[in-house]
Amino acid sequence: MRIVVTGAAGFIGSHLVERLLHDGHRVIGIDSFDSFYDPRLKEANIESPCAHPQFRLVRRDIREAEAIEAALGEGQVDAIVHLAARAGVRPSIQDPALYASVNLDGTTRLLEGARRHGVPRFVFASSSSVYGNNPKVPFSEGDPVDHPISPYAATKRAGELIAHSFHHLFGMDVACLRLFTVYGPRQRPDLAIRKFATLMGAGREIEQYGDGSSARDYTYVDDIVDGIVRATMRIRGFEILNLGGSQPVSLSDLVSRIAAALGVEARIKRLPPQPGDVTRTWADVSRAARELDWSARVDLDEGLARFIRWIGDNRSSVATGGR
Repeated sequence: MRIVVTGAAGFIGSHLVERLLHDGHRVIGIDSFDSFYDPRLKEANIESPCAHPQFRLVRRDIREAEAIEAALGEGQVDAIVHLAARAGVRPSIQDPALYASVNLDGTTRLLEGARRHGVPRFVFASSSSVYGNNPKVPFSEGDPVDHPISPYAATKRAGELIAHSFHHLFGMDVACLRLFTVYGPRQRPDLAIRKFATLMGAGREIEQYGDGSSARDYTYVDDIVDGIVRATMRIRGFEILNLGGSQPVSLSDLVSRIAAALGVEARIKRLPPQPGDVTRTWADVSRAARELDWSARVDLDEGLARFIRWIGDNRSSVATGGR
């Protein structure tokens, strides 16, 4: 297959590109290398795929018509996996207009490009954030998602709705994948597990927001990539699917497990809860099991061990902005 991956140089995107190339597909990656975090990290992420003969990189913004044409205009594309987005709950509160521009306008332009060029399959990376503070657990795809509590969450839900309209109007096969707190090698430096592990490994204090009782459904990146690949190959019609570990862990427990994996004692600065943060996430993955024959296989302790090894193997470049 010939597959376009947006956000190809990012955390999840670079892992997905490597998996698709390993599986024998031709891949066209799009990435703007924006400054949300150090672009050198993305350059390092995509270094290996760029040397592969079946990979081509388009260094442009998905909001630009030239980016769409560069990716889709040189032959039939079988699927688009749309991972590119302005990410993060807290930054979206500071700049909601930017999030709307990238996540809504960018997604719409990409869908329109797919329609124009006859791309039959579209996989959209949504987020567990769409569930907000849902009192029912675990979260299932049929739960109400009409009350997002951050602009980021609102843009992800809006992306699902826009994608559905293209399925309805033009018959495009669409999968919206609600991803639950992905972690692993190449994780963005602003995300909790990488930030905590880096600071704790250096003997520095970490900041913990809230009393530690908030919980997340942490999911190892290899499991997420496997779910994305399965959705890309199997999806028919329109589907919304949770991809998560389905084993929520409290923030306090997470900090303890990272400390144990590093062999250190955590030094914690406790701060008030942050606006927009949900109290817990927990994925019901029965639909993904049924439709994709998928379930997460890497538990948190094993995933943390792999992640800590990656940090150790890349300690100098991780600290300076390289791989």
